Amino acid sequence: MASNKVKQIHDFGQSIWLDFIDRKIINTGELKKLVEEDGVRGVTSNPAIFEKAISSSSDYDADISELSKGDKTNEEIFFGLAVSDIKLACDLLRPVYDEEVVGADGYVSLEVSPFLALDTEGTIKQALELWKAVDKPNVMIKIPGTEPGLPAIQKAISEGLNINVTLLFGLDRYEAVTEAYISGLEERAEKGLPIDKISSVASFFLSRIDVLVDPMLDEKGLGELKGEVAIASAKKAYEIYKRVFSTDRWKKLADKGAVPQRLLWASTSSKNPAFKDTKYVEALIGPDTVDTIPLETLEAYRDHGDPASRLEDDLDTATEILEKIKAAGIDIDAVTKQLEEEGIDKFNKPFEKLLQAIEDQKSKVN
Repeated sequence: MASNKVKQIHDFGQSIWLDFIDRKIINTGELKKLVEEDGVRGVTSNPAIFEKAISSSSDYDADISELSKGDKTNEEIFFGLAVSDIKLACDLLRPVYDEEVVGADGYVSLEVSPFLALDTEGTIKQALELWKAVDKPNVMIKIPGTEPGLPAIQKAISEGLNINVTLLFGLDRYEAVTEAYISGLEERAEKGLPIDKISSVASFFLSRIDVLVDPMLDEKGLGELKGEVAIASAKKAYEIYKRVFSTDRWKKLADKGAVPQRLLWASTSSKNPAFKDTKYVEALIGPDTVDTIPLETLEAYRDHGDPASRLEDDLDTATEILEKIKAAGIDIDAVTKQLEEEGIDKFNKPFEKLLQAIEDQKSKVN
């Protein structure tokens, strides 16, 4: 029998994390099975994932009833539910965290409220609160890579938190995120505090870039580049990663045990039915990276994936693609700004829906 195709990705130095969580997948043993059989090495969550989990099952009803007896807000009730799930998942992934290189993987991500995406101080406060509430070495707190998020990322890293930087679309912003990470580690090291147990990923959102850019390509007569701009951007991001984490400045931190902030590919399910459903996963397999994929994409890859290291293939082509779209008058900076704004909105809406679902459940029991 051929070995599992998802598991084979790990042979090329990439870690597969599952972009999904709910109580059912934890309690039925399905997550444990994915870890053991598919080699899943981490879990990510976001407000939309939790909204689906809580709204579409009765698994959370008893806890909502219990938590609503006090004077907690709906948001506090939600984080009470989320923290319980994240703790269980952290325990389940702990053996992965404790493997050969401690802390290489085995992380479970929990996001600060999407309402705080443009609030630096609010983000710092909540990141620290969630870190203490989960109280597991393998939790990662998700902070959006917005401009106000950058100082929050730096501060959280300096406080010793593991951070998953989310909602990244543009190369300049990604480089600013690596600066926030490095500066946070330097700040911590200057105080004589350890930096060898801190882990971070920078989550680059892919398919959404193509969803927005592809219709523009058709208009400019560049239809042959459809589905290629996000992959080209990711390849250029990887070039930045290799440059930033090989400088003398970085080596000083590495000598103290610091590990590079890995690139994580997010939004890797194909939104265009004309594309292969494993397109983004296959194109970006490469060393020292993470790919977080939804369950259906994972199942598709297990069935008909084609594992091979491709991230550093055709780098010249990636550069040419970005130059071509710029020459055609497509402003990639405006595209990534729009995507960031839409991304915040895409997390705010399900979060509002989630809080309403909690309110509805409370009124049923009271």
